[in-house]
Amino acid sequence: MVSVVQNVAIDCSDAYELARFWSEVTGCPLHPQAERGDQETVVMLDQGPLLYFNQVPEPKTVKNRIHLCLRPTTSREEEVERLLKLGATLVIDRRQPDGTGWAVLADPEGNEFCVLRSESDHAAMPS
Repeated sequence: MVSVVQNVAIDCSDAYELARFWSEVTGCPLHPQAERGDQETVVMLDQGPLLYFNQVPEPKTVKNRIHLCLRPTTSREEEVERLLKLGATLVIDRRQPDGTGWAVLADPEGNEFCVLRSESDHAAMPS
């Protein structure tokens, strides 16, 4: 017997608003019954587990022990710029001059996530 990952739970102070941000990031819809003010909200990812946002009273105080890594369908640079315009902030820039590396961003509530190189970024690298 094994267990299947059902969702990735993210604690937050405003479940609906943070889920809206991640809906824009992923291009996936909120649960059809989600409404502003909901204490729990889900982003319906196309594949894999759901993103489950759970409103909690305490604020985030330290670095995440688990985080999401995103592989964009556009270039890493274009995706970082798009996410910054959506309200993310750059936490650590681990991009290297040779095109390797990643960018660590934070969502509007400070939860860190990484933006990796896209498949096209990989393909453009010399072998």
